[in-house]
Amino acid sequence: MTIEAIMRTSPVIPVLVIDDAATARPLAEALVAGGLRVLEVTLRTPAALDAIAAMKQVPGAIVGAGTVVSHDQFDQAMAAGAEFIVSPGLTEALAEPIIASDVPFLPGVATAGDLMRGYALGLRHFKFFPAEASGGVKALKALAAPFHEARFCPTGGITAETAADYLALPAVLCVGGSWVDKGDLASVERQARAASALPRD
Repeated sequence: MTIEAIMRTSPVIPVLVIDDAATARPLAEALVAGGLRVLEVTLRTPAALDAIAAMKQVPGAIVGAGTVVSHDQFDQAMAAGAEFIVSPGLTEALAEPIIASDVPFLPGVATAGDLMRGYALGLRHFKFFPAEASGGVKALKALAAPFHEARFCPTGGITAETAADYLALPAVLCVGGSWVDKGDLASVERQARAASALPRD
C-alpha cells in the first residue's frame, strides 16, 4: 500500500504506547472491530517490537512503527513486520534509506522549512507534529496553503472533540489519536467505532 492509501483507510490512526506485548493482540482486535484498521505502535517501550509482531496477526490490521528516529529502529521495525514507518521529525539521514526501501513513510513536520526539506526528497505526505503545540488547526491551514500538494496526518494533543476540526481541512487525510485505546476492550471498540465514523472533507 502507498502511504496515501494507508492514510485514507480510516479518519483516525491510533497512536499506541504498548507496555505489555501480551495486551497488543486483544487491543488490535478491538480497534479493528471498531473500524480502525491502521495502527501505529510507537517505539517508546521495550514491548513495542513484540507488540507490532503480535498485532500483525490480527486479520485486517495494518500495523506500522512510530517514533522511529534512527536507522537501527527502522531495521528493527521492519524485522518485526511493520508495514509503514512514522517519524516525529524529518532529516535527510533518516529519510533517504526509508524512501529507498519503498516502505510507506510518514515523517513529522512542523514548519515551512521542514516541508521544503520533504519536498526536496520527493515527499508529499506528512505528519503535522506536535499539532496542538505547533499552533493547531490555524497553523496547519496556513502551512497547507503554499504547499498545496501536501497531505497531512496531524498528531499530538488531538482529542475526540477536536479531531473533526482538523478533518474538515481539505489537506488532512486523517488524524493521529491517543484517546481511542483507553479503558477496557469494550470501551476501546466503542471509541474506535465513534472515531471511524468521523466525517472527512
